[in-house]
Amino acid sequence: MPRSSPDRGEGLGAIRARRRRTTATRLGAVAGVVVVLFAVNVLLGTYTVTIPDFLRILGGADIPGASFIVLENKLPRAVIGLLIGVAFGMSGAVFQTMLRNPLASPDIIGISYGASASAVAAIVLFGAAGTAVSLSALIGAVVVAAAIYLISRRGGVAGYRLILVGIGFAAVMHALVSFLITRTDLRTASEAVLWLNGSLNSSNWDRATVLVAALVVLLPAAVILSRSLQGLELGDDAAAGLGVRVEASRLGLLFTGVALAAFATAAAGPVASIAFLSGPIARRLLDHRPSLGMAGLVGAVIVLGADFAAANVLPGTSLPVGVVTGALGAPFLLWLLATANRRGQGG
Repeated sequence: MPRSSPDRGEGLGAIRARRRRTTATRLGAVAGVVVVLFAVNVLLGTYTVTIPDFLRILGGADIPGASFIVLENKLPRAVIGLLIGVAFGMSGAVFQTMLRNPLASPDIIGISYGASASAVAAIVLFGAAGTAVSLSALIGAVVVAAAIYLISRRGGVAGYRLILVGIGFAAVMHALVSFLITRTDLRTASEAVLWLNGSLNSSNWDRATVLVAALVVLLPAAVILSRSLQGLELGDDAAAGLGVRVEASRLGLLFTGVALAAFATAAAGPVASIAFLSGPIARRLLDHRPSLGMAGLVGAVIVLGADFAAANVLPGTSLPVGVVTGALGAPFLLWLLATANRRGQGG
């Protein structure tokens, strides 16, 4: 005898409940890895701190040497690493899901290059440093993103058009950066190259405070807009049929994704590949379902793990974190292309 509709409804409900439990379990596991890596970055390394001493320092005790290293070096560095990982990860997931392309991350479609060109111009042409460089990077990312959107929106923004326009801008910005570096003196060029690599070495509480303030606004906005993101992933026509205001939603998501990437870049430079890596890895962990939260956690894992390796893999040398994350990008791209071709999705 055929099963009744209520039975089928109960079966569907059980499947959804099981998926929710699986998602919550995996999110909790990745969040646990983030906590462990955060603790490792703060407590271990070239200067180790015991947990009792760390708690005493947080409680206000002054331990000669340890208090300064923890409060002014290790802790702000770990906090900024965590925050930029979340910001880059969520930004990449927004673009990749909205444009339905795993290559559509801010560091590929020109937004990070816009920030880099603006920051390098400030360093080379005006001798900027510190906050001025961060502000220039923020402005550059927003201006380039706006230009990409305006040029690609003719007849409605199509994903492939925005990506192609973004890649074109990335090429122009890269050429501008190369020109500026070759036209300046060695000391200024070295400062610019150091910033371009993406580094947490200059982390401080001022940058952390600005980043926290930005994410307090941007993270809830991303969560709210993610409802329309699920519709946009099905295509413009399907999204419109589901009641999604396609252009308004895309513009809101574009602004939020750009702002997340821009503030993260302003805090630590264009740390390579985080936005590119986080979204696809998060999808794999959740059986190919999109999740901004998981992408943000994966981004934090990558940054914290890479920064610990960068600071400790070579004795006496602290590499920029972007050197390590950048090294992960090329093999991941090859793996992504290989798995896409096996599924029949390759070009």
